[in-house]
Amino acid sequence: MFGQPRFAEVNAPLNAAFAAARPLVAVHRGTGLGTIAENTSAAVSAALRQGAEMVEIDIVQSTDGEFFLFHDGYEPMHFGLSRNIRDMTATEIRALEYRWCSDAAGERYGVAELADVVRGHPEALFNVDRSWWFWRDLLPVLDGLDVLGRAVLKSPVEDEWLGLLASHPVKHAFAPMVRSHDDVLRVLTEPDINTVGFELLAESPDHEFAQPEYLEWLHSRGCFALLNAINLSNRVPLFCGWDDETSVLSDPDLGWGALVALGADIIQTDWPGLLVPYRDRLALRGPAPVGQALAQ
Repeated sequence: MFGQPRFAEVNAPLNAAFAAARPLVAVHRGTGLGTIAENTSAAVSAALRQGAEMVEIDIVQSTDGEFFLFHDGYEPMHFGLSRNIRDMTATEIRALEYRWCSDAAGERYGVAELADVVRGHPEALFNVDRSWWFWRDLLPVLDGLDVLGRAVLKSPVEDEWLGLLASHPVKHAFAPMVRSHDDVLRVLTEPDINTVGFELLAESPDHEFAQPEYLEWLHSRGCFALLNAINLSNRVPLFCGWDDETSVLSDPDLGWGALVALGADIIQTDWPGLLVPYRDRLALRGPAPVGQALAQ
């Protein structure tokens, strides 16, 4: 069981998912392929249809306080727009249209609203990214959206964000992004935060996070390890280069297999259609021994 015992009821949906499959597959921004745009209800549905258990979503707040799914910085690509979406009103955001996408009915394809997406997928788990700037307004909204136990919030390890979570009366699950053991220890000193795990970031295999003993220690503290297989445009490895590109273009045993052998509890990917069946095959035949998988 992940999380503190006193938050067991809150974390029951998450722990039920771990009981059914491990590692869980989390899909980065949903599956945005073909005419489906990432960070939309359709992208969430597509990811779940491919067997994923969790979907990562990015959140933005309009200037008048409404919440949408979008990764700001991608406005020129998606909308041909030079403005940052975070500087727009809800009315302006609702008027945007993904210029290269369309739905089956040929209707306007606009930016997804947070409430519509989470209510439209009542069984899905969500990894909520890029939302911490808005937590003063967002946390009360999440309280009313029936996502308690299904939404795992994340943020950098900074006192402001930790303080907001600790003081908020509803204890949403939390799995911060960490780069060092000191980051982990800082979070674990906060008993009033419902910390269920950590998103471990390690650029090379000699990092302390890339040792099986470290993940075993996290498990002993009731925390899961989320490891990234995604490849970002800056090309900086998020976890040792054991990533999607290695898995898809070379050998999945050298990418996803190494993450499984290390003890990953959640793997974040852009390729759920390939990772899910690979994970399921590993469950049948058993992963390679840790040392062997990590040495390949």
